[in-house]
Amino acid sequence: MLDQNLLSLVKSELKIDIQNDHLNEDELILLIEDRVKYYLDNEKELLVSYLYRLDIPQAQVNAVMRLTNVIPPEKSLAMLIFKRQLERIATKKKYKQKPIEGWEF
Repeated sequence: MLDQNLLSLVKSELKIDIQNDHLNEDELILLIEDRVKYYLDNEKELLVSYLYRLDIPQAQVNAVMRLTNVIPPEKSLAMLIFKRQLERIATKKKYKQKPIEGWEF
C-alpha cells in the first residue's frame, strides 16, 4: 500500500479520481499513465503546465519525449511524475515544521 500523502498529491495535481486507497506502486503508475495519455491526446498544453507546476525539469521531459520509439511517452512521463511526487513527500517530511501557536482557526 502506498503512502496516503503520495495518493493525495497525485489526485490533486493530475485530477485523477482514485477510489481505491489501497493501491500498490504499479497500479498508481498505471493510473498516472492513463491520465497522461489523455492529456497528450487532448490537452497537451495543460499537461505541460502540470509538469511545470510539479517542477519536473524541461530537459527530462524533452528526453523522454525523444524515447518514444522505445518507451511510450505516457509511460515515461508517468514515471517522472511518480518519482517527483516521491521527492516532494521526502522533502516535506525532512523539513516538516511544527505548527505556529495561535495560527489555528
